Amino acid sequence: MKNFSNRYIFVFSFIMVVIVASLLALAATLLQPAQERNLEIAKKRSMLESIGVISTKDNSVELYDRYITESFVLNIQGEVIEDVDAFNVVLRNEQRKPPEDQHLPVFRAFPDDGEKVVILPVEGKGLWGPIYGYVSLRSDLNTIYGVTFDHDKETPGLGAEINTTGFESMFTGKKLYQDDRFVSVQVLKGGADPSDQHGVDAISGGTITSKALEEMLSDCLKKYDAYLTQNRN
Repeated sequence: MKNFSNRYIFVFSFIMVVIVASLLALAATLLQPAQERNLEIAKKRSMLESIGVISTKDNSVELYDRYITESFVLNIQGEVIEDVDAFNVVLRNEQRKPPEDQHLPVFRAFPDDGEKVVILPVEGKGLWGPIYGYVSLRSDLNTIYGVTFDHDKETPGLGAEINTTGFESMFTGKKLYQDDRFVSVQVLKGGADPSDQHGVDAISGGTITSKALEEMLSDCLKKYDAYLTQNRN
């Protein structure tokens, strides 16, 4: 009798596990298109924000198509790679490859002020998880037009401040090159001199995230050096 009871419990548990697993798999399959759509919208909204265009979930696709009209993929030599969709390149996956094998997405945008802008994605490691965003450059391919940053797990009130307007706005007008040499942008603890073309203030109390963001910008944007140098005005 005891063996029968144990067998019953085992069979019942097995059946329940199969049922629950099947329901979870079905739910994941049904939700996947909506999740992919949400990721697409979030990505488009972030790119638009880097050129100063604020969008909503409802109008982000329309605005993206209006302002961001071209995209392509480069290799580290600045050469265009054919037949690769820039929007679908996952930067996190590319960073696992050797630099010479990486795909580097580029997006071209035309804001209402008539500026011809290039948008470059960036991604790195923060204090507690990934940090990422977009850097848009003016037509000189040197001066920052705007940025947008975000994170997964940075500390509220500290490192999480990287995605606030106050922090992001400091990057506008900063330059990536000095005397034709790539220097990127430094995030300086204690504050940057207003005349410093390459420095912005670090986040108070968020030094580690600030330095991680500085490293992210340098590492990611440096890969575009060949393209930026060849096409800079």
